[in-house]
Amino acid sequence: MKALVLSSGGVDSTTCLGMAVDKYGKDSVLTLSIYYGQKHQKEIEAAHAVAEFYGVEHMDMDLTPIFAWSDCSLLQHSDQDIPEESYAEQIAEREGKPVSTYVPFRNGLFLSTAASIALSRDCGVIYYGAHADDAAGNAYPDCSAPFNKAMADAIYIGSGDQLRLEAPFVNINKAEVVRIGLELGVPYELTWSCYEGGDRPCGKCGTCIDRAAAFAANGVEDPALK
Repeated sequence: MKALVLSSGGVDSTTCLGMAVDKYGKDSVLTLSIYYGQKHQKEIEAAHAVAEFYGVEHMDMDLTPIFAWSDCSLLQHSDQDIPEESYAEQIAEREGKPVSTYVPFRNGLFLSTAASIALSRDCGVIYYGAHADDAAGNAYPDCSAPFNKAMADAIYIGSGDQLRLEAPFVNINKAEVVRIGLELGVPYELTWSCYEGGDRPCGKCGTCIDRAAAFAANGVEDPALK
């Protein structure tokens, strides 16, 4: 069986890639990165680097026009600043609404795109790195277990029972994701998580804070900061 991994170049999707290569072998794994008009290309560059590390075929797709009407703070055309606080703080301020870095139905679009490509490339499974921390408090509702189940059912039925969706981290937190990745030897030094596109991670945005906490919980320094 061949597997397609949605690769953002970050910790979670790169861990998915490590798992897929471990299970299926590099010759049976493809990666797909999707540009959506975000403020920098660092994560796309990281996705290319990890694909090269694993020796897998990599593909790129641009869905920028779909998000032209969104004012999500991650997008180039938005005037909003990216929040420099934890997701817990952001959730408390937004009273149950998704955080400002939620890109409208992004994962739904990404997974639909991936499903079409996966079927065309004779893949039997799609991997993506949604995890429980991102779904908590409705911060990113398209990372939740109910969303994943709905998309998994739609993809399986819509593909004529040919294609499965795997979200191996949907019920675990980021610290557990890192633990799995460390055991697999995932090249976290090549990954990029920060919402800013500087030379080094800002250390202040929600994803930087989450990433630092995940590595600290495993008692190791984030190799990308060395």
